[in-house]
Amino acid sequence: MRLARVTKDGNIGLAALAGGKVTIAYGDAIADLDAHIAAGTLAEAGAKAAAGEAVDEGSLTFLSPLVRPSKIICLGLNYRDHAEEAGLGIPEFPVLFARFPSSLIGHGAPIILPKVSSQLDWEAELVAVLSKGGKNIAEADALSHVAGYSAFNDGSIRDYQMRTPQWTAGKNFDDTGAFGPWLVTPDELPAGAAGLKIECRVNGQVMQSSNTDKLIFNVASTISLLSTFMTLEAGDVLVMGTPGGIGLARNPPVFMKAGDVCEVEIEGIGLLSNPIVAE
Repeated sequence: MRLARVTKDGNIGLAALAGGKVTIAYGDAIADLDAHIAAGTLAEAGAKAAAGEAVDEGSLTFLSPLVRPSKIICLGLNYRDHAEEAGLGIPEFPVLFARFPSSLIGHGAPIILPKVSSQLDWEAELVAVLSKGGKNIAEADALSHVAGYSAFNDGSIRDYQMRTPQWTAGKNFDDTGAFGPWLVTPDELPAGAAGLKIECRVNGQVMQSSNTDKLIFNVASTISLLSTFMTLEAGDVLVMGTPGGIGLARNPPVFMKAGDVCEVEIEGIGLLSNPIVAE
């Protein structure tokens, strides 16, 4: 099942994609994926969307799949080549930071290059959304806690990020966290979304190309480890880290500018594309 929050002709709805056919059921309630995940009614909502009106995907405006997750937990340095290019060593424990919902945008929406910086960088990432939470979750059971997977562009304002060791400022500018377009349920993918090609392109030029098999901390181990020190909840969003190839690490550094188009594509999950627009 592939689901997306969308609008069509000004009306919000929940879209489903199956067999190359896109259908939509309209209404605020059915489009509320946060509520469906929290209530355990995602399958029922998906069935209603699949039985809805057939539409052309190009007629849809995609929204962020979730709008009020209780947590957005991001992993830094979670691919070996990215840790090496950053010169920060291979982590023995996940490097964690938080994003906040105010930074989220959907597929097709502009990523905003703020007035205060010219250092807007790309980061292609896999997302896992939790279907249920818990504490001290065994790694063997962890994947049963996943509602679905999606793509993310962790747009980073590097000079603000590097002003402190905690990264929060540079990771939470408005309209920099592109998310979507589809939430893909686990039955559509390999266990833990492993073995999938992940790529970032800017204006068609490949900037990052890797595979989710190369995650240092995979989805199952991350869920289990996080649950040892915090209570996880249905709807929590885990942003699993980016491979090597970021703009900051290039010589000279390369950053995105107004007029660019940044694409994140993950095999089996979909293509997330966003234009860059100056504030």
